[in-house]
Amino acid sequence: MSEDAKTRALDKISRLATEQGSLVTFWDNATEVLKSTVPHYTYPCWYTLDPASLLITSHYNPFMPELPPDSLALEYYSDDVNQIVDVARTESGISTLHEATNGDPSGSPRWQANIALGGDQEMVAALRTKSGEVWGALGLYREADQPMFDASEKRFIQAAAPHLAEGARRSLLFGEAIDPEGPHSPGLLVLTADWNVESSTPGVQQWLDDLPDGDADAGRLPSAVLTVAARALRNAQGEHPPEVAMARVLTRSGTWVVLHGAALQSRTEPRVAVIVEPAHPARITSLLMAAYGLTERERDLTRLVLQGCSTAEIAADLVVSPHTVQQHLKSIFDKTGVRSRRDLVGKMFFTHYEPRLRDNEHRIQVVKPLRGGPVLPSPDPPQQVGVSPLVGSYDDDSRPAEDQRIA
Repeated sequence: MSEDAKTRALDKISRLATEQGSLVTFWDNATEVLKSTVPHYTYPCWYTLDPASLLITSHYNPFMPELPPDSLALEYYSDDVNQIVDVARTESGISTLHEATNGDPSGSPRWQANIALGGDQEMVAALRTKSGEVWGALGLYREADQPMFDASEKRFIQAAAPHLAEGARRSLLFGEAIDPEGPHSPGLLVLTADWNVESSTPGVQQWLDDLPDGDADAGRLPSAVLTVAARALRNAQGEHPPEVAMARVLTRSGTWVVLHGAALQSRTEPRVAVIVEPAHPARITSLLMAAYGLTERERDLTRLVLQGCSTAEIAADLVVSPHTVQQHLKSIFDKTGVRSRRDLVGKMFFTHYEPRLRDNEHRIQVVKPLRGGPVLPSPDPPQQVGVSPLVGSYDDDSRPAEDQRIA
């Protein structure tokens, strides 16, 4: 494919990322573009990830409506290469299985699983926004008799990744506003270019009423909403995909909310969507403290373990000694009922993230918006959540050692 054709394909993906629609529709449309630019076997595997933990929250491949449990066990319990979290942490954000195994993938359980499904080559790419958050991953496959993924194809995927990440981020945010999951779910309103409200979700009014200087009776929107909307429209005049405009605002009731503004594609006049949501910390944060009674430092350390950080990296990030990291790990293992880092990651995924993934698989079938983040604990959760039956089946080493990293 010529460079001009690749440029047009990249521009197409960037435009798709700005359209209002479901995440599945976005994945389907992006796949149509990838068919000609990076030919692949059957259909890509699209994933969303929780940026706070880099754990999988959804999977989409119409030829595989349910991700096999064995694939998840390989991802989170096996000692293998080319796993999503490892690729997501690299600077390049992309890797092929053949490169990761120096051209001989035959000893890789991942490759053996791919062969059983008809694939041979595998390319994994992290979908990372320009601001550095990883919102998803992409897996592409080829049969054994096909050419290897080459450098030009990898460069195209790397260039497309920020657009794909932005499209995933927007779709998840819109989906949660349109189909709220609780009383504190985001609210959405769509404004025309002259700042009239074209449409809104029922939950948005509670947020607007709490923002300073708005007046619903007089039909006056809060200045923060208008400011974010104006910035979003201005961003849309620049490069694609336009950045989502954001603002953090203190409400009348004394809580903080975050406003997101995103320009929408339109055949007529410009339109902009503004989403208002509570400025809560990453959902994994409250989950770890509520479900397991972890301290704030233990919570931060666990989050870094989930992201695949080594002892040295954790120590540098938290400004503590490696010995202190090991002491905290021992306490975390005791509270969560595991014996190693790999078991900790596996337990967090299978207890709190696999339910989200399975629910999202169901949502795809019934055409409902997908959800991000882990499944939060009930209001009165037990202090100990049962260990997944898979824990320990791939790694029985109980030492909190340097080499016990996320599978």
